[in-house]
Amino acid sequence: MGVESLLVFIIIGAIAGWLAGLIVSGFGFGLIGNIIVGIVGAFIAGWLLPRIGFSIGGGIIASIIHATIGAIILLVLVRVLKRA
Repeated sequence: MGVESLLVFIIIGAIAGWLAGLIVSGFGFGLIGNIIVGIVGAFIAGWLLPRIGFSIGGGIIASIIHATIGAIILLVLVRVLKRA
């Protein structure tokens, strides 16, 4: 993975984490924490969504949507585990 690819991945994860923090209102880790959640969510989405057959397509917007879905999954999972 080149430096450019890594930078794009981090930017997409940051946007996804910010969006997930807005969507899952009332729960988040602040701006920096949500960015990290977005990056981890991008990894989750990259692994999980193709396995269940979910694909929007290619491009930056589709990548942001996928990473946001992964970040939302992660935020909801953390919320459930914190309440348990």
